[in-house]
Amino acid sequence: MSIFDSFNINSSGMTAQRFRMDIISENIANTNTTRTADGTPYVRKVVRFAEKGTQTPFSRILNERLDHYSGRGVKVTQVQDDTWTQMNVVYDPSHPDADENGYVTYPNVNTVTEMTNLIDASRSYEANATAFNASKNIATRGLELGKN
Repeated sequence: MSIFDSFNINSSGMTAQRFRMDIISENIANTNTTRTADGTPYVRKVVRFAEKGTQTPFSRILNERLDHYSGRGVKVTQVQDDTWTQMNVVYDPSHPDADENGYVTYPNVNTVTEMTNLIDASRSYEANATAFNASKNIATRGLELGKN
């Protein structure tokens, strides 16, 4: 593994966590959105990650290793609607989106959960940035030693 592989791994982690923070921000911004363009309440979105460069055929992995090139790091595989958490139903007959019984369906976004996920994504981003800077310092130190 070369020093540049660590740069690629850490930068892919930072990119993925930044994207995750963007989706979490979108969820928080739409906490009270009861009607989207299609007329339904906003549905919370969840980001799914996977390791880069993992393919099941053995020969493909072997060839990547022999070529000393592998897409190491993490990638976003999908942004999925959260269909397993129930929507919030609140009785508010004066709301314009209330049904015939006076209930309004609000998004399944829990601000506390989203803030916890945001802190987690932020810490993961910071960890990747710290590792990136450590790799950069090692490379810089190696170059300084090579000058003498």
